[in-house]
Amino acid sequence: MSIRVIQPGILTTVQDAGRFGYMDSGIGPGGVMDAEAYAAGNLLTGNPPDAAVLEMTLAGITAQFTEDTVIALTGADMNASLDGVRIPAYQRISVRKGQTLSMGSAVRGLRAYLAVAGGIDTPPVMGSRSTNLKCHFGGYEGRPLQAGDTIPVGRPADSEGVTIPCGEENRSLRPDFPGNIQVRVVAGPQADAFTVGGWETFLTTRYVVTSESDRMGMRLAGPPIESVNGVDIVSDGIVSGSVQVPKSGTPIILMTDHQTTGGYAKIATVCSFDLPKLAQLRPGQTVSFRRISVKEAQNLYCHPELRNRTPDLKIAISAGRRAQGNNRQGRAGRRTALYTGMNRRKSWTMRMHYRKR
Repeated sequence: MSIRVIQPGILTTVQDAGRFGYMDSGIGPGGVMDAEAYAAGNLLTGNPPDAAVLEMTLAGITAQFTEDTVIALTGADMNASLDGVRIPAYQRISVRKGQTLSMGSAVRGLRAYLAVAGGIDTPPVMGSRSTNLKCHFGGYEGRPLQAGDTIPVGRPADSEGVTIPCGEENRSLRPDFPGNIQVRVVAGPQADAFTVGGWETFLTTRYVVTSESDRMGMRLAGPPIESVNGVDIVSDGIVSGSVQVPKSGTPIILMTDHQTTGGYAKIATVCSFDLPKLAQLRPGQTVSFRRISVKEAQNLYCHPELRNRTPDLKIAISAGRRAQGNNRQGRAGRRTALYTGMNRRKSWTMRMHYRKR
């Protein structure tokens, strides 16, 4: 089974849950930008929670399927059609051999995901099929898809536990994609490097997403954040969601393809459960920040039903993460990384724990 790419879209890559355990070698986790849309797609197609998918940014692909299969489209609405017949997102869709999927530009949101029963089956690199665009490895030849590519698809898993029939749209999984969002943050490792006025600016400003944003980071436009004695620091670790403040004073949110270390002060860290909302923001849309305690963040992470998101999607994501974590722990020869936020003198510290290979 394979997918033949006719038109690749603007930026379409193979992605999965990420590549963990190699930050000490300068290789970040990568993986999908919108973990909730990713999990929903694998849930709908009966795939394991860490199966690889295609991530499409701003505009989707046109592709032909070489065998009968089942697919699901999640994330941004890109006006998808199958042999010219409009199909909705968040639905199990039966596809026949030779049918063509056509996707246009994103109407709502920014990134869409194509999950196929069996998962995208490119060779794993360091335990992941995710495309690392900076290092040119993983995914399909370490690059975005191009016209003429033939993407391999794995053998479908047993779908006995899938209760959603083909052709029935699961609206309970569909999130909203508002253009103006608020995300929750905890204090960063250099929180004390900023003045009271700087913190007030950070928490009261509605920042605009700029066109310079990508998978590595989200550059924001707005008033500068005042520091106490500048923002240069000895380089230290970075995680997805780190809010770095460069010399210009305007924040950058480090995203999935972030570097492993950085030399600018980090005022805050976006809670991981709010990162999917950021992943769907388009240039010109806005984001504001709300500070919460580490204890509150941990409680929200452990109890997804308390978050202001689609209930069925929250439960599905929570279950998927637990299954994925158990799967990783059971694999011999893989290291894992655990990042723990700890509130010590109003700061956030990062601890990395590695199991021996």
